[in-house]
Amino acid sequence: MAALKYAGMDDTDSEDELPPGWEERSTKDGWVYYANHDEMKTQWEHPKTGKKKRCAGDLPYGWEQETDEKGQIIYIDHINKRTTYFDPRQAFTVEDVMVKPKRYDGNTAALEILQGRDLSDKVVLITGGNSGVGFETARSFSLHGAHVILACRNLTRANKAVGLIQQEWHKARVEAMMCDLASLRSVREFAQSFKAKKLPLHILVCNAAVCTQPWSLTEDGLESTFQICHLSHFLLVQCLQDVLRRSAPARVVVVSSESHRFTDLLDSCGKVDLALLSPPKKEYWSMLAYNRAKLCNILFSNELHRRLSSHGVTSNAVHPGNMMYTSIHRSWWLMTFLFTLARPFTKSMQQGAATTVYCAVAPELEGLGGMYFNNCFRCLPSIQAQDQSSAASLWELSERLVAERSTGIQAL
Repeated sequence: MAALKYAGMDDTDSEDELPPGWEERSTKDGWVYYANHDEMKTQWEHPKTGKKKRCAGDLPYGWEQETDEKGQIIYIDHINKRTTYFDPRQAFTVEDVMVKPKRYDGNTAALEILQGRDLSDKVVLITGGNSGVGFETARSFSLHGAHVILACRNLTRANKAVGLIQQEWHKARVEAMMCDLASLRSVREFAQSFKAKKLPLHILVCNAAVCTQPWSLTEDGLESTFQICHLSHFLLVQCLQDVLRRSAPARVVVVSSESHRFTDLLDSCGKVDLALLSPPKKEYWSMLAYNRAKLCNILFSNELHRRLSSHGVTSNAVHPGNMMYTSIHRSWWLMTFLFTLARPFTKSMQQGAATTVYCAVAPELEGLGGMYFNNCFRCLPSIQAQDQSSAASLWELSERLVAERSTGIQAL
């Protein structure tokens, strides 16, 4: 019990205590065995109950397993700055039974979802991960061992975000790379640079977005909200599709919004209309442009899942939260003012990142996609967002737009 107390887990409901002279230990992969110091022997069965046990789940958040200079396994608690030979999971050993998935909601933080998870074998790519929900998503993955890459336009801000995460945990594997979503050329260059690293890609989070922007055209001649929120993410996935397939099972999470419900994309013939997605200045309204881009996100995610799920790559769209204070509305003073007033009642960034993280790692979602999530629950998007013909029409339009602005783009 002294070891349990040292690990901060002496308050347990463990089974029968061991006889004098016995000690409970665990292997590196979590199986429990028992050492008899009097007879100098070990065995897998509990000396009283005869049962075999294993440790339940991964190490708790903040713990890390390492090996000392004598080759013995040690456990480091980075939060409380202490080291022990006792496996903290031994306080929660179980027989080999199925554990039901935990239910989460709008009050759940991203780090709660990842509690006990070891993501050291995962590579995660996040667009726009230097601030807001994207930063908290990146931070959460990094603190649980994942190799995280922030694809950002502003490298100064991105490197600052990297520094903040590494200050919190010096072993965090997080880096920033240049990717300006307002430039299809920049997206292609980023994809080439990423591939040059010869890394797998297990989780791709299409997070970056702009909202309430004044009308402007990108260097590719398209309205900036449409290109940054949708088209550049479409191209990014096209460029990295081979990496995602090789890394299967892989997941794509596309950050959308409930605002997708308040718009339409179709012309009188029922086809997705480019004039609505990339309108001239006189027909532009910033909020409507954002709503349309968010509808594109869901249609894109659904069609992506339909095309790549057979290759082990799934895709889901998420809404991060209805009331959440971020910097995405910084271009519109009225929205900034209203959100400042409402800030005491809004979600935190950690809560905003929870649904993205849930869709990226939840075991119960393995192999499942083409869905829309809000507050970590599956919900139905708008009628048009569910329309397969609209998804196919948007895909064809997006494919044509990037092809017209480049050569050699491989279709999915």
